[in-house]
Amino acid sequence: MLHLVLGASPKERRYSYKATEILSQNGYNVYPVGIRKGDILGLEINQEFPIDKKIDTIAMYLSAENQEKYKELIFNNLPRRVIFNPGTYNPPFQKDLTDKGVEVVNDCVLLMVQGQRY
Repeated sequence: MLHLVLGASPKERRYSYKATEILSQNGYNVYPVGIRKGDILGLEINQEFPIDKKIDTIAMYLSAENQEKYKELIFNNLPRRVIFNPGTYNPPFQKDLTDKGVEVVNDCVLLMVQGQRY
């Protein structure tokens, strides 16, 4: 199953880059999705949301405003959970996900992996 990093960036200083890196280094099947072409440690950043793949977790790195274009895609391919990293919290969207049976977590992926809570 995929661990999708939504809002992935090829810029090393971005948290989405660091999350992709740490998840990959810890053996997760990472699928970075972003608007800019590039790669993260050899993983190509996809410009399209996967519509035919089983998603375990979405690590959210988009502002609430930028999440809008992905809502229907996420609702049509529900993951097991969505982790809203600091700065991405979106209570209305989170409620909709919870209502659909998706686990919603407000936390930092980097700290979760480091603390073995991922």
